[in-house]
Amino acid sequence: MNGITQSTALWYASRATGVVSLLLLTGVVLLGILVNRQGRLPGLPRFVVTGLHRNLSLLAVAFVAIHVVTAIADPYVTIRVAAVVIPFASAYQPLSLGLGAFSLDVVLALIVTSLARARMSRRLWRALHWLAYAAWPSAVLHSVSSSTDLRHGVLLYLAIACCLAVAGAFAWRVSHAGREIPREERAAVTLAMMSPRSAPGPEARRGSRRASADRPTKADIR
Repeated sequence: MNGITQSTALWYASRATGVVSLLLLTGVVLLGILVNRQGRLPGLPRFVVTGLHRNLSLLAVAFVAIHVVTAIADPYVTIRVAAVVIPFASAYQPLSLGLGAFSLDVVLALIVTSLARARMSRRLWRALHWLAYAAWPSAVLHSVSSSTDLRHGVLLYLAIACCLAVAGAFAWRVSHAGREIPREERAAVTLAMMSPRSAPGPEARRGSRRASADRPTKADIR
């Protein structure tokens, strides 16, 4: 009886942490898509956006870790540790668990590269973090294929809402991509904005002098 109760508790824990992990990962991806090149969101300063993204990512990793541990510990199915990190190596639901293992590997790679960001070039770091956009759909497919709970009812609508939110954010980012100032042009734009707007240019000054010379004086009028 205790074994059945323990197995049931682990099953619920694994399912619950899996759903929460999906929501948190969706939030992380949404932030990554919506943040502009200056690392900001409309109405929020940069340090708030950075802290929110970092804390949300760490929370997602914590729930993913609990999800993996409870899935391994559940005696109802046999999932080896190697199958958790090696994609498609599991005898039980190889496709579903393989997608989950791939997503977990990408998340681990993102954590390692984030910790070593100071020693990496920005271009390499950004290229590696593009893998996050591959981890999220893999996690969604893993969730839907491995859990029957996400195939009907409220959880199905929740999964659909996550997909629509990411698709909408991606469409918004693509539509606004052309309006953002490229990095190499920001310095010139900043200097132009800092310069006095009232200061006339050379052509304006020459035109002003010419107009003054053509204007009749009091002596001419007399």
